[in-house]
Amino acid sequence: MNIKHSLTALLLLFCACLAQANSYTPLKSFTPGSYQQILAENAHHGFMLVIWSLDCSSCIKDMELISTIHKSRPNLKIVMLSTDELSSSAEIMKLLEKYQLAGLDNWIFADDNAQKLRYEIDPGWYSELPRTYFYSATHQREAVSGALKPEDYARRFNKLGL
Repeated sequence: MNIKHSLTALLLLFCACLAQANSYTPLKSFTPGSYQQILAENAHHGFMLVIWSLDCSSCIKDMELISTIHKSRPNLKIVMLSTDELSSSAEIMKLLEKYQLAGLDNWIFADDNAQKLRYEIDPGWYSELPRTYFYSATHQREAVSGALKPEDYARRFNKLGL
């Protein structure tokens, strides 16, 4: 095993231990095939995929609203996907904890080819953030780039039956 893989494994182990100590779910590694895994895990269920980054100020501002949505709609599945590098895992978890989102299904890009990961999610997505996908129970999908207001979320939830 090379040093890069060893460090990645050690970082993931650290995140898992930290998560267990703080009773939240560790970040999952988003690699080729992970998008299909998310879709399969949510077959026949509507959900929201929120793609964000620590470097995106609009993303950070949206965290409070996403937290409010999570509290007001506890049955709505929310999947959070950070486009940051694995080395940012501790900082990401700290932010997710701050906004009480650490217990959600949280993922982080874990492949050197971020463009390939973005393309797997949506060939029409050119990396603008925040990026939110709303999926109906039949996985009809609606994508939105940029920050959303509460009424934008409500309109999409109603439209897709979420």
